[in-house]
This record gives sequence, structure tokens and C-alpha cells, in this order.
Amino acid sequence: MLLAFVLRSVTPAWGIQTYALCILAGIVVASVLTGWRLRQRGVDAGYVIDIAVWAVLLGIVAARIFHVVTHPDDYFGPGRDPMTALYVWEGGIAIFGALIGGAVGVWIGCRQTGLRFSTFADALAPGLLLAQAFGRFGNWFNHELFGQPTTLPWGLEIEATNPAFPVGLPEGTLFHPTFAYEIIWNVLGAAVLLWIDRKRDVQWGRLVALYLVWYGLGRSVFETIRLDPSELLLGIRTNVWMAFLAIALGVVVWVIQTRRHPGLEPSPWQPGRQPGAEEGVDSEVYTELPESRTKDEDESAAEPAAATR
Repeated sequence: MLLAFVLRSVTPAWGIQTYALCILAGIVVASVLTGWRLRQRGVDAGYVIDIAVWAVLLGIVAARIFHVVTHPDDYFGPGRDPMTALYVWEGGIAIFGALIGGAVGVWIGCRQTGLRFSTFADALAPGLLLAQAFGRFGNWFNHELFGQPTTLPWGLEIEATNPAFPVGLPEGTLFHPTFAYEIIWNVLGAAVLLWIDRKRDVQWGRLVALYLVWYGLGRSVFETIRLDPSELLLGIRTNVWMAFLAIALGVVVWVIQTRRHPGLEPSPWQPGRQPGAEEGVDSEVYTELPESRTKDEDESAAEPAAATR
């Protein structure tokens, strides 16, 4: 049912587009990686599906709303049919809207399942970057959201019949493949987040804070060389402002959570919501560890104690 809704939301009624398949591939990859990371915390990977339903559905709705708000001339005004703003299957979704709606969906899903929001968000962060990279592959197949003209050898040739082809430029002009830049940036970011989390437990929402900073930095650069129309605020594209906001939010989350929670999460579950709690089963007691200690240090510190048993 969830897959059917996604397909209907991002494809025309008469068939499945490659763009939709790229989005679905991204959702699958993110879900599998998130499930694997949750298992490392002792959480059944099946919880990913319960939460993903909310995240995907609300993410699509918010992505469409954000796109319409930032491209009002496409739907409102003389000769426009406002009802087309509801036709999400005709294309037009925004990543920043998807992030906002998806975050709300994750929060609702975590409230229902009992998982900590920060636990799930941190587990999702690397997979989210990979999902966004897969989505950008769809832009390549559609030859859309490309950048300014360039003479670089990796410039992308866009057919002159493309509706987005700038008027006045000669056929054969090469353009910056901004979606390719973002693919590389996102994949590299996923690897960096996984490496950081492997070297040191980055919990309490701090890994998703790093995600916000990483993605915001890249998007703030790539967005400035794109040619597709966008609403401007003080001469700056709306999505660039959103990228700046993501960076600022990531920094704030990192600072606040580091001060409030210097150690590790005592449990991936909300207090009293761990499996078996409702039956009165005693849950394992966790203690927070100093943030300065890494996983390897914690394991090595435990070895002498185990040897004296």
C-alpha cells in the first residue's frame, strides 16, 4: 500500500517513470541501512517500517506543499488552474519540504512505537543522504535541475527541446550537472557519518545534527548555480536560505544536546516504553558513559572486570 502511494504520488497516471523508481530505491536503501543500524542498538529492524509509513506519507505531502509555495507562479495567476497544485503525480516535490514532513512523521512513529526520536534520527541520518543521492539520479534521467553553462569536460549536454533549456543559448551548450555534484556530496557525507559513528558513539541527535550541517553546506553551494526558477528573498534563492537554516539548526542541536547529554543514551527506548515494560518485566539498567570515551575504550575497560569473574 505504501509503495502504491509513492508511485502514484511521483508518477503520471499512465506509467512508472524512472524518477519514481529512483525515489523508491532510495527509500529501500535508507530503510535497510537504518534497520541494520538499529539492530546494533538491540532494536528489531521491523520498527523501521512502522515509522517509515508516517515519514514517507507526510514527507510527500510536505514536499508538495513546499514546492507549490516556492513556485506559486506555476499554479496561481492568470491562465493557471489552482487545482493543479494538488496534482502531485504531475511532478514537483521539494527535498526541504520532505525533510520537514518526514521529521514530523518520524516523531509520530516514534511516539507510537516507543523508540526515542533521537535514536531513530541518528540511525537514519547516513541512509537519508543515500536516499537523496538516489533521488538525484532521477534528475539525471529527466535532464532537469541542471546548472549554469560551463566549459568543463564533464559538462552535461541538454537537448534544445528541453523546456528548461535557456532561451538564446546555442544547441550543444554544456551545463553544470548539479545533481551529479549533489550525488557525490551525499554519498561522501554518508560515508563520513558512518565513519564518525564507528569511531565514537554520536547519540542524542548529534549525528543528525552533523547531517544537517553537511547537507546544508553542500546544498547552499549547488543551489546557487542552478538555472531552474525559484522564489528569491533578498536576492537569494529560497532553497539557499533553507540550506543556511539547516546548517544553523544542526549547530544548535549539536551544542544543546552536547551540553544536556554528555554521555550515551541510557536506552534506545523512551522511559517505560521498552518491550516488556507493560508486562512488568525489569529492563536492563543503563548508565551514561563520558562522551570522551570511545566504543573501543569502553570495551577494553570492561575486559579486566570480565577476567576477574
